[in-house]
Amino acid sequence: MTLGIDIGGTNLCLGLVHNGILMQRFSTPSFAQDATMEQTLDYLSEQIDRILSPNTKKIGIGVPSAVDIKRGIVYDTWNIPSWKEVPLKDHLESRYSLPVAVNNDANCFAMGAYGTYPENERPEILVGITLGTGVGMGIVDHGNLFCGVNCGAGELGGIPYRGSIIEDYVSKKFFVDKPWDAQGTAEAALEGNLGAIAIYEEFGRHMGALLCDVMFAYDPSHIAIGGGIARSFALFRPSMEAYLKQNFPYRKAVERVVIQPLVSDDIQLIGASLI
Repeated sequence: MTLGIDIGGTNLCLGLVHNGILMQRFSTPSFAQDATMEQTLDYLSEQIDRILSPNTKKIGIGVPSAVDIKRGIVYDTWNIPSWKEVPLKDHLESRYSLPVAVNNDANCFAMGAYGTYPENERPEILVGITLGTGVGMGIVDHGNLFCGVNCGAGELGGIPYRGSIIEDYVSKKFFVDKPWDAQGTAEAALEGNLGAIAIYEEFGRHMGALLCDVMFAYDPSHIAIGGGIARSFALFRPSMEAYLKQNFPYRKAVERVVIQPLVSDDIQLIGASLI
């Protein structure tokens, strides 16, 4: 049994995973914005105590920030002000006498996406993309996470694009100057609002540009798209795929790649358990 933990700025999710299956989970509000690092670690331990079982053999944690994977140190966590440099692995291993692995949350999503496939159908190269406040990416190469030296491999959201960076066009940031936020635009589009439909068609073209970068960089067999905006996949899929087919030069690669949304809240926890 492994304890998977997904630490977000809004929610803290924990789940017990056995053989890739989530057996038990719960979610609780994340740390208070004015909490000190010590207070956040105490709060995290309180939540772990609520779910930890005698059969738990290890702990895996995903965080939205840069991570020193070997030492389990977390740096400058998005939306947790006090987490500038947190020795998370040492702290939890000392408290629970269990091995602890810490990684970026997008890498956990990618690993969780990989784990959804039957063993005899596992992807050769999977790229996981999370669409939310920003864009996160993770790469699984024949079952192994490729993280790079600084846990930054795959983070293509910072690539220059249209005078800015591509993350500004394929995340919630894209909707800032629109009549609705991402969810509101989706609701309006599903009600037949032509303006909202056009917004998601434009979003899809920007996603197509991002996928061209992904295809050039990693030549994946599978691309999994998660995060809140992925729930609107049907609205941007046609324009995304059309852009990719029109602009990526290697036709066979486009025909072979499997692109699908994965929006289950369990993916991150299962992925955290697998790191």
